[in-house]
Amino acid sequence: MKPLGNVLITGGASGLGAATVEAVRAQGGTPLVIDRVAPRTPVEHVVADLADSAAAENAVHELAERVGGRLDGVFTPAGIDNPGTLDSVPTKDWERVVQVNLLGTVAVVRTALPYLERSHGTVVTCGSTLGIKAVSDATAYCASKFGVVGFSRALAAELSGRVGVTLLTPGGMHTSFFDGRDEKYQPPRDAKLNQPEHVAETVVFALRQPAGCEVREMVVCHSEEGSWP
Repeated sequence: MKPLGNVLITGGASGLGAATVEAVRAQGGTPLVIDRVAPRTPVEHVVADLADSAAAENAVHELAERVGGRLDGVFTPAGIDNPGTLDSVPTKDWERVVQVNLLGTVAVVRTALPYLERSHGTVVTCGSTLGIKAVSDATAYCASKFGVVGFSRALAAELSGRVGVTLLTPGGMHTSFFDGRDEKYQPPRDAKLNQPEHVAETVVFALRQPAGCEVREMVVCHSEEGSWP
């Protein structure tokens, strides 16, 4: 397996992103973080809102230049949700979910491509089991994650032989993602969820594949995950 090198991680201040920061560091890589808030642990980072594509692009360039203009991997787990029926979620809130989850992912990946092509690096995008299976009261989230799936598959075809592309489809995890929701949008108390540090190990596995050998897609969820299959 190849060394990790410099790995840019969106949403690296918490949840799966933070767990991946630690996994990358533990295996000798250098994590670089973009998030709306500063990470609690010392790591090179830029505070930026992924709903602002220009800010996301500037953050990628800034972090890459801090480490000598080299990126070896990108992972894009930053994501938000605003559950509710289509007619109950305000337009601005609904669109922000798509802006962060889909357009933010695209902005980061697009900007990172020249660096990744030079290093023959790898992109790991972050979908969701709700990017494959649609449910009620999640039109924004499902639209954004179905979009990530389509984007990732098209990107893999487009970059074949130049940059590796892996689509990660994670199930629910024990993170702050569900905090602040109405109880009906919380996972049931007996829900089977994964630990983010376990999912982070699979991200590192995908990033370390040698050039030309790619994990195209992987579903990582608890064996009793309610939204899969």
